[in-house]
Amino acid sequence: MPSSARRPVKPRPRSARSDGVATRGQILQVAGRIFAEKGFERATSREICTTAGINMAAVNYHFGGKDGLYDAVLVQAHGQLVELNDLEAIRQSGASPKAQLRALIGLFVRRSSGPALPWELRVLLREFMAPSTHVPVLIRQAVLPKIRVMMAMIAAVLRVPEDRPVVQRALAFVVLPCIMLVIAPRDVLRQVLPMLVSDSEALVDDMTRYALAGLEAMSRRHRSAESARP
Repeated sequence: MPSSARRPVKPRPRSARSDGVATRGQILQVAGRIFAEKGFERATSREICTTAGINMAAVNYHFGGKDGLYDAVLVQAHGQLVELNDLEAIRQSGASPKAQLRALIGLFVRRSSGPALPWELRVLLREFMAPSTHVPVLIRQAVLPKIRVMMAMIAAVLRVPEDRPVVQRALAFVVLPCIMLVIAPRDVLRQVLPMLVSDSEALVDDMTRYALAGLEAMSRRHRSAESARP
């Protein structure tokens, strides 16, 4: 049969699994925007499903209800700050501890370069300003796994074991300014400190120098205190 006479090949139907993944993702995106705007208490499953154009039963099927949906939204939203996969890739890269620190800071700086706060950060800000009973899930599933990887990076720079209290303090000094940079309103930054958004690489370099100087001082102080112990 000539090729011109062949019947067109029909596209293969999407599998139930791929349809389910797409539906789940759609629900998360719509729910995230509504939770960011209204908060958990005022948002309803009916509004989320109506906006997403899906059946009400889909929330129960994919998330077990509104509470489970909000848990999933918070965990996904935390990825807007930093992704666990990105942290693990830096940690396993084989780069020097100082280079890993710079890469870590770079992740946050790149997150701060968008034109406006995405819904993920707005829903996190709502939760952090008025913590709900869903915070433990967020901490367990999103925060702590990332904290462990970052603590390993900081401990390597400090040249101390990860279980030393100085590692947690040092992590706070490095990461909290990065988070504030990410959540700060973009328009305000451009008006008040325009140089923070004009050259991201220079910002990463300076933040890294600043962090390394502080970490080196903390490392010397820690080693001096350790050696003075009987």
